[in-house]
Amino acid sequence: MPPVDVAALEQGVRAALTGVIDPEIRKPITDLDMVESVAVGDDGRARVGIRLTIVGCPASDRIERDVRQAAETVVGPGNADVDLTVMTPEQRQALTERLRGGRAARGNPFGPGTLTRVIAITSGKGGVGKSTITANLAVALAARGLSVGLVDADVHGFSIPGLVGLVDEHGNAARPTRVDDMILPPVAHGVKVISIGMFVEPAEPGGRASSVAVAWRGPMLHRTLNQFLTDVYFGDLDVLLVDLPPGTGDVAISLGQLLPNAEVVVVTTPQPAAADVAERSGVVARQTGQRIVGVVENMSGFAGPEGSVVELFGAGGGALVAERLSEGQPEPVPLLASVPLSIALRQGGDAGTPVVASSPDDPAARAIEQVAEHLAALPRSLAGRRLDVSVR
Repeated sequence: MPPVDVAALEQGVRAALTGVIDPEIRKPITDLDMVESVAVGDDGRARVGIRLTIVGCPASDRIERDVRQAAETVVGPGNADVDLTVMTPEQRQALTERLRGGRAARGNPFGPGTLTRVIAITSGKGGVGKSTITANLAVALAARGLSVGLVDADVHGFSIPGLVGLVDEHGNAARPTRVDDMILPPVAHGVKVISIGMFVEPAEPGGRASSVAVAWRGPMLHRTLNQFLTDVYFGDLDVLLVDLPPGTGDVAISLGQLLPNAEVVVVTTPQPAAADVAERSGVVARQTGQRIVGVVENMSGFAGPEGSVVELFGAGGGALVAERLSEGQPEPVPLLASVPLSIALRQGGDAGTPVVASSPDDPAARAIEQVAEHLAALPRSLAGRRLDVSVR
């Protein structure tokens, strides 16, 4: 039996570990200083030491499995052992500083100058399917290869965790992992998600946190939204979607202060009454300096099995909102799509599998994909952004 080239095998294992991605931070473990040691014995067996970020890391089983599989691609099946330890406080602090990229702690990375496209989804009234549209848009954009974050800013009526499947059998939302003062958002369908529902405790042991009411007023709402933007580590995002609560209250105003560069999509139903209220939410967004990039009409009609379309909520509301919001503007506000009533859309929301992923050929999924395509292709404005160039 030829002698084992220990150095070559150790180098090969380290190279293989560059392909292991931390499922929460979404970066290679080798870039996160999580690989403590790699040693190969004379018998060709590898032992890999991995430093987890925290005690009780929820991703530990997956990381251990992925590390073992990566090492075994070099040393052979069954020839790799993985030892798990935990980072010291100093190592965790170094990690958080590295992830922030030199930015100050508790700074808002999505303010003026950000390269992330921030899109707020708003509506004038509740019950128009705004959160369902937002969740499906996030998944559709992520499927296009974009890095997408989703903030559920509807504090009183949070529903995003359930819509994307980040809940357990009791309806309780997945808990984010905390690394010191940094919050790592759970990931679903390739989207990094944060919601107040992930922090709400059940009223009694074994109860449903989703049934707990959040009774907060303006200052607390502002502080929560600010914390979502400053303490949550989203990494480098292409798009950040923000699901706003209905109406024109405290959160909408706070968003204008915290994310003045956000672009806004207004969601309405075909009813003229809903269109009137939706128009107001667009007007408030514009008053805070945000740009309205389109209108989505939801529940536009139900296609019967014989090919007929039943307009349960009337027709024309989306076009009416787009027309009114275009008045006096240098560029018209487009109606991006009319999303029909869909059983698959409703079933996907109940099951936590958005229709764009579960039934992409459904008419509602195709309409939402149309919106995602439009948003992904929008030209970027450089207004208010600092360009790192110098003139010599």
